[in-house]
Amino acid sequence: VASTVMEPTGRDARRRFAPFLAYVAAFHLLWIAWPVFVYPRLLAVGDRTLAYAALNISLRLLVWVVPVLAYLQHVDGVEPLNYLKLRSHVARGLGAALVLTAINLLGSLVRFGVPHVGLDRVTWNSVLGTSFLVGFIEEIPYRGFMLQKFAERVPFWTANLITSFLFLCIHIPGWIALNLLTFDRQAFVFVFGVVMAIVFTYSRSLWAPIVTHSTNDFMSFVLFHR
Repeated sequence: VASTVMEPTGRDARRRFAPFLAYVAAFHLLWIAWPVFVYPRLLAVGDRTLAYAALNISLRLLVWVVPVLAYLQHVDGVEPLNYLKLRSHVARGLGAALVLTAINLLGSLVRFGVPHVGLDRVTWNSVLGTSFLVGFIEEIPYRGFMLQKFAERVPFWTANLITSFLFLCIHIPGWIALNLLTFDRQAFVFVFGVVMAIVFTYSRSLWAPIVTHSTNDFMSFVLFHR
C-alpha cells in the first residue's frame, strides 16, 4: 500500500519554522530587560538571602524553561522531555560530564592554583542558582531546544555556531550592567557553548552539558573566584 504521508512543502516548512524564530527573537529581546528592570529590584531583597535565590530561580525558570516546554508540547506536538533528551542515555551523559568536569578541574588547578573557598561566595543563590540549577536552566533552551531546532534546518556546525553566538549574546546585557564585559569572558562563553553542543551531540543526553555547566560555574564562582 502506498504511503499517503506527504513531505511539507517549502512554504509549510517555513511556516513551521517561523514560530521558532519568533520565540528566539522574543526570548533574547525580553532578557535585555532583566539587568535593567528586574535585577535591581531583586537586589533590594538582599542577594545573600534565601528569598533572593528563590525569586531569581523562579523567574529564570519562568522565562528560560517554561516557554520551551510549552512550545514543544503545544506547537511542535512532541513530548518535551524526550525531545530535550532528558530521558535518554542518562548514564552516558553523566559519564561524559564527569570526564569533562575532571579535565576542567585539572585545568583550573594549573591556571589558578589551589582554590580557597571564601564564605563571601557561599550564598543561597551561589549554591542553588549559580551552581546547582544553572546548567538545567540554561542548557534546556540552548543545547536542548535551539541547537536541535536549528540542526533540523542547517548542518550541525552551523547550528552549533549560531546557538553558541546566541548563548554569548544572552550574557552581554548582564555583563554590561555589572561592568564585567571583557573579551576573555566573551571568548570563553562562546567556546564553552561550542563544547557543550559537541558533548550533547556525542552523549545524546542533555545531562552531559547540564552537569558540566553547573560544575563549571560552581568552580568558577565559588572555588576559584573567577
